[in-house]
Amino acid sequence: MVGVDAGDQDSGLRLAEVVAAFSLATDLGLGQPMEHVLRSWLIAVRLGERLGLKAEARVALYYVMVLAWSGCVADSAEVAAWFGDDIAFRSDSYRVDLAGLPLMGLALSHAGAGTPFLHRLRLAANLVLTGGRAVERGLMSHCLTTTQMAGRFGLTAEVCDPLRQVFTRWDAKGVPDGVGGEDIARSVRLFHLADTVEVFQRAGGAEAAVEVARARRGTQFDPELVDLFCGAAHEVLADLDAMAELEALMEAEPGLRRQLSERELDAALEAVADFTDLRSPFRAGHSRGVAGLAAEAARLCGLPDREIVTLRRAALVHDVGMHGVPASILDKPGPLTGAESERMRLHSYWTARVLARPPALARIGAIASLANERLDGSGYHRGLSGAAIPATGRILAAADACQAMTEPRPHRAAFSPKQAAVQLRREVRSGRLAADAVDAVLTATGQQRTKRRAGPSGLTPREIEVLSLIARGASTRQVAHALGITAKTAGTHIERIYTKTGVSTRSTATLFAMQHGLLDSLEPADL
Repeated sequence: MVGVDAGDQDSGLRLAEVVAAFSLATDLGLGQPMEHVLRSWLIAVRLGERLGLKAEARVALYYVMVLAWSGCVADSAEVAAWFGDDIAFRSDSYRVDLAGLPLMGLALSHAGAGTPFLHRLRLAANLVLTGGRAVERGLMSHCLTTTQMAGRFGLTAEVCDPLRQVFTRWDAKGVPDGVGGEDIARSVRLFHLADTVEVFQRAGGAEAAVEVARARRGTQFDPELVDLFCGAAHEVLADLDAMAELEALMEAEPGLRRQLSERELDAALEAVADFTDLRSPFRAGHSRGVAGLAAEAARLCGLPDREIVTLRRAALVHDVGMHGVPASILDKPGPLTGAESERMRLHSYWTARVLARPPALARIGAIASLANERLDGSGYHRGLSGAAIPATGRILAAADACQAMTEPRPHRAAFSPKQAAVQLRREVRSGRLAADAVDAVLTATGQQRTKRRAGPSGLTPREIEVLSLIARGASTRQVAHALGITAKTAGTHIERIYTKTGVSTRSTATLFAMQHGLLDSLEPADL
């Protein structure tokens, strides 16, 4: 009898469980309590039952609901550049009907938040003069990125196509312009209504949810769905225990019971890692880099194969809690305030919370949340020390520190490998990092691949250099400066990259680079 390939073995996790966990991170990025997305799904599925949705449509509705907001990471840096705290902006966006004057009013009220008055004035004037086209571009980037994530999870057109309509409206005043009414997939119309009424129900009860539904009937929301909801609001909104309902539905719906193979689980966690790193251009490829270093260091340390696999997976998702940190903090060029530092320190706590269930994922999450612990107890979020930090946690901490040092950050250029080694040795002498873990990580860095001579999709070595830079947020002018070429030549390279790879935005180009391992092929240039 032929044995089953290790990658084809059952991982013990379902795709529905993995995306449910990622939706908790999405909640953080929306400025909503955890399980907002799942409660919204429960509202939508209850309405869907009243519409007579068949099993296949209910499964597609689940994935549309839990993934619809996942693309919000794609435009975090851009939203922060316009409106300051991107999470606060998204949270406040629920208060208004996002079209026309209400949308412009929201944008103007947040324009340049936290910056000097003259800068806020310039941004506000630009929004008025351009009619908010920058905001519209961000919405389109969101939709394209969300669809890519669904594709990475192996989901079909029944999910991917509707996700392109997340920012449409019943009155056709959304994005893409002119798409409205019955042209919007029913799953997206259910999402529009359920996503909003959940927020208002939580704040003001069923009456508030009904009021907002009626107020936006025929503009943002499908009138038929509004009437259906308002006629059964108290039943639809009762006992919104989303996790219990999800577990029951996964048992009842064959389409949600599909188990991931070991290989499929790795691919799913890589997708989560890539989308997490999109929150900041400075962190592009960070999670994959940490995973590679940690896995090789664990092998050098003699850890069992099963532990190496779990550690690599934990490294992929160790920063998933970053979804709760505003891009204005992640990309701040100067020192953080006390409050900002505290919010940054919370990200490892959020990582543990996001990955707390089911048990197979919780094991990964328990290790992932150790990335910022230190042997002397000075780390976070638990403040563990000494023997309380397992070998996997020690290796992850060293790998994360090493990878971060060799990447550029808003307040500093990337360290050279030699500089990083000196700093890591200093951390060992101070009692913060484990000597054996640091030794293994530094050995692993010496075994990394050298500069590529050929790239995927026919990219030349120069184009890979350019892609690496734009994936980390460099403008055309900065690419030209870093590589010693003209801005026109840099622009030509970027156009060719987009043509060869079939992408159309910086975020999708970044995903291509991460997916093909291109960000670890070059030392980051000092911009």
